[in-house]
Amino acid sequence: MAGEQAGTPDNTAVRVALWRAMHVLVDPPPHVFVDEIGLQLAAPDEGWRDRPDMDPTGTSGFRAAIVARARFIEDLVAEQAGRGVVQYVVLGAGLDTFAQRRTEIASRMRVFEVDQPSPQAWKRQRLTDVGFGVPEWLRLVPVDFEANESWSERLVAAGFDPGRPAVVVSTGVTMYLTKGATAATLRQLAGLAPGSTLAMTFLLPTDLVDVADRAGLQVSENGARASGTPFVSFYTPQEMLALARESGFDSPRHVSGASLAERYFADRTDGLRPSSGEDLLVATI
Repeated sequence: MAGEQAGTPDNTAVRVALWRAMHVLVDPPPHVFVDEIGLQLAAPDEGWRDRPDMDPTGTSGFRAAIVARARFIEDLVAEQAGRGVVQYVVLGAGLDTFAQRRTEIASRMRVFEVDQPSPQAWKRQRLTDVGFGVPEWLRLVPVDFEANESWSERLVAAGFDPGRPAVVVSTGVTMYLTKGATAATLRQLAGLAPGSTLAMTFLLPTDLVDVADRAGLQVSENGARASGTPFVSFYTPQEMLALARESGFDSPRHVSGASLAERYFADRTDGLRPSSGEDLLVATI
């Protein structure tokens, strides 16, 4: 990257972007999710495909799980936009590229990407460098979570209307937060305008993960710990549903990774299937 760029990218966000690109590059069609813009933004070093975490076979389950959740989220956003919802909030946005790939939907909404200041400053610069820029309807909202800044206050300051419905998404975040922090976030989200929808991923305890996937989960845990961002929270589906109800959601539902595998991968002949271990909470206000 150019030395003058502000901030640095988040390693996990880069890995997710590269896995999404790898799905298009190494898996045969039909592709569950098509995103190579994240690869353009990340601009990894030459030879990135030789990284151990990009091994086409060894990490295929993780790659498939990432594109499955991405497809589910964007299907949900498209559905809600079709119902007239015009606000979309991405908590922990990383290298999300919805605003660049799905302009036919995004340009009719107001998209808010919430992230830590340093990686978001880096992304803002990369969007300019690559030629996308930041259109008026895309709001990059820097929030210093370590300094206990209020993401909801920063969101409103960026133009979010709490009186109108929104789609709010948080993927790949809850494992890094204490359960108390996630509960506090859920309580805030439960106060959104009626008609709002939340989708949030969470990691399952090891004993609920398919035996074949447990070694891979352990590798992920070890890597997260070594990079200084350990996984601190795991939830059973029942626990996450109870937490959502206690936070004020009336009818939360559990969407399993297995159901996404059936929805998006059932007819594939190449054996590509998502690994187990990550499920979703979906709730409508």
